Amino acid sequence: MTFDFHIVVAVTVFLVTYGLIVAEKMNRISVALAGASAMLLMRAISQEEAIASVDFNTITLLVGMMLIVTVTKRTGVFQYVAIKAAQIAKGDPWRIMVLFVLLTAVSSAFLDNVTTVLLVAPVTMVICDVLELNPIYFLMPEILASNVGGTATLIGDPPNIMIGGATDLGFLDFMENLAPPALIILAVVLVFCRFVYGRHLTVKEEAKAEIMSMNPDLEISDHRLLVKCLAVLGLVMAGFVFHQMLGYESATVAMAGAAILMVIADVNPEDLLLEVEWGTIFFFVGLFILVGTLEGLGVIEFLAGEVVKLTSGDLMLTTFMVLWVSAFASAFIDNIPFVATMIPLIKSIGTLTAMNVTPLWWALALGACLGGNGSLVGASANVIVAGMVSRTEHPITFGGFLRVGFPVMLISMTVCTIYLWVVYL
Repeated sequence: MTFDFHIVVAVTVFLVTYGLIVAEKMNRISVALAGASAMLLMRAISQEEAIASVDFNTITLLVGMMLIVTVTKRTGVFQYVAIKAAQIAKGDPWRIMVLFVLLTAVSSAFLDNVTTVLLVAPVTMVICDVLELNPIYFLMPEILASNVGGTATLIGDPPNIMIGGATDLGFLDFMENLAPPALIILAVVLVFCRFVYGRHLTVKEEAKAEIMSMNPDLEISDHRLLVKCLAVLGLVMAGFVFHQMLGYESATVAMAGAAILMVIADVNPEDLLLEVEWGTIFFFVGLFILVGTLEGLGVIEFLAGEVVKLTSGDLMLTTFMVLWVSAFASAFIDNIPFVATMIPLIKSIGTLTAMNVTPLWWALALGACLGGNGSLVGASANVIVAGMVSRTEHPITFGGFLRVGFPVMLISMTVCTIYLWVVYL
């Protein structure tokens, strides 16, 4: 590989941008867009090539689901479900934790983990206040469960959305291949949290009685809108299941569902669009251009060749390397830019060898999603919940998260290694 001026510039800009994102000293959206702009200004990539490098299937899927969740959130259904779960558990804190963890994991699989924790965490804190318990005992298992649940489906976590957009793998493929290890690891999370927090989960009978006296029905603010939202969500979920059979992309399904809901719901579309996380969307755009520049200049193909040399083209070694490197990298840096870099790398490995790279996609998804449990900065859901409790009496510290999350990540990767070896290798 000949390192000309444009390659040196592109690699330098990429590394500086990546370093600033990891350091979190500046706004990551601004940094990503500045890095993409630098690539264009230095002529490392043309504007036409930059636009072509943006994965609009990923972008549109995210926007569509954000719009659907924004409308559904207005009905109060998420708060209703949380209170109902606490009452089903008869106010018993361990049972409440189990139900909340299951609720978080399932919601994260079919919405996304960031949206899920934003909805579940506030209700959790209210219930913990009533029970006079430290909310960390519930929030930590919920954070871990959100990352595990998000692993199980195409739409649960941004890395999966990105992998799905870059491959021919559909919703059912992700469910079939990632849901089994996710279920095992979810059980591991519950057992581990029982061991860590179990002795603290005792409450007074008066607190249990107060939980049982709450009326969850009062949380539903708009019954007609709720019916419409549930109907559209049902159609969207069915669309995800059958989209390959019908010949539609997952993004088409999500955006069609969002459009239908905006038409039939009595809401102002302009208000909904204001609530879309446009910062996240443009962060993705910047990253796609950064990685697209390296791909266009042959840097990604060069790295793929080095990986093949290192593993001698052995499928098992390559799969395990992708899994463990993804996990450790995602534990301490944002998994979105990491996955954006790895996708063309894996494609190049498939091009350079006769290797079936399908196990590599599952290794990347498992490592990137579950690696987020390794530290406080490993996933957006972790940072969001930590921010929500930062001004309370019970903040989540980096060290406190590491003591619980890192062992869970190591156990998870061990489970995934065995799973990948038994099923694919």
